[in-house]
Amino acid sequence: MFGISKIRSSIFFLVFLVWAILSSSALALTDDEKNNVAIYQKVSPSVVNVISSVITRDFFLNPVPREGSGSGSVIDSKGYILTNNHVIKDAQKLEVTLADGSKWPAKLIGADPDNDLAVIKLDAPASKLKPLPWSDSQKLQVGQKVLAIGNPFGLGLTLTTGIISSLGRTIRSEVGTQIEDVIQTDASINPGNSGGPLLSSDGEMIGINTAILSPTGASVGIGFAIPVNTAKRIVPHLISKGYVSYPYVGATVQPLFPQIVKLLKLDVEKGAMVVEITPGGPADKAGVLDGDIIVRLELQEIADIDALQRLLSDDKIGVPCALTVLRRTQKLELEIVPAESLPK
Repeated sequence: MFGISKIRSSIFFLVFLVWAILSSSALALTDDEKNNVAIYQKVSPSVVNVISSVITRDFFLNPVPREGSGSGSVIDSKGYILTNNHVIKDAQKLEVTLADGSKWPAKLIGADPDNDLAVIKLDAPASKLKPLPWSDSQKLQVGQKVLAIGNPFGLGLTLTTGIISSLGRTIRSEVGTQIEDVIQTDASINPGNSGGPLLSSDGEMIGINTAILSPTGASVGIGFAIPVNTAKRIVPHLISKGYVSYPYVGATVQPLFPQIVKLLKLDVEKGAMVVEITPGGPADKAGVLDGDIIVRLELQEIADIDALQRLLSDDKIGVPCALTVLRRTQKLELEIVPAESLPK
């Protein structure tokens, strides 16, 4: 009897050992999976859900509340949240849900429609706020792994992964301006992910998810994120004064088409052609005339209108800049002082 019990115990032990081995192997994670889990656990407390309430009118002009949902990132312990402008646009009421489920009223601090970024603020205790570290988007490479955390379709915190598919993309904002150096990724970005962070495998924010390219409205593997370096430049302006200053030169320009070059027998093939001058504006004061072709700004060649816009950064407001224009067959060196363009 004792021998039978011993055999049964041995069999039971062997079965338990086999089960333990199989269970442990089934639960074993790859290094990549371990990284995904670690990033989610580390970053999810920094990602919030943003609910915006807008009052619209029905057919009978009765007020009808409408809600929209997006995502955002905690950027400091004071309660500032970074999100997309289109997430909070026209909102009469803003509410933020933190990762612990607590809900907090929020207010708009500043917005930049041109780059689809906005900063909102809530008055939650610092102990509930975990700021998300920022990376350097200039160091990104095509092919590197990225992760996106957000609230697609209002489903709560969701993690998707992918790679950087391309860099330096240009997309148009809702107000028609061009957003430069955009990150393209195949990580799934769905409605509700907007405003949430795109992360490196170190758990640092490299971009702000903003749009997808899809005929159906759902992710098909082409998503776009605004680079975090753009946010680094813009956020201080939004917090300090509620808007972003852009340089204003008081001139309307158009591309220098090959037909114009041939017709006017110009000595240049690249540049931006001035078609209208605002009286009393910086270009007028600098001596720029209709028909002039801007070919250089601060010794940098102007290949097209986009190049001119890129060179006219906010740090040039109020600063004299060397401007080279072609007037018929003569190149002229002028000095222009860009003014501050206030939000409309």
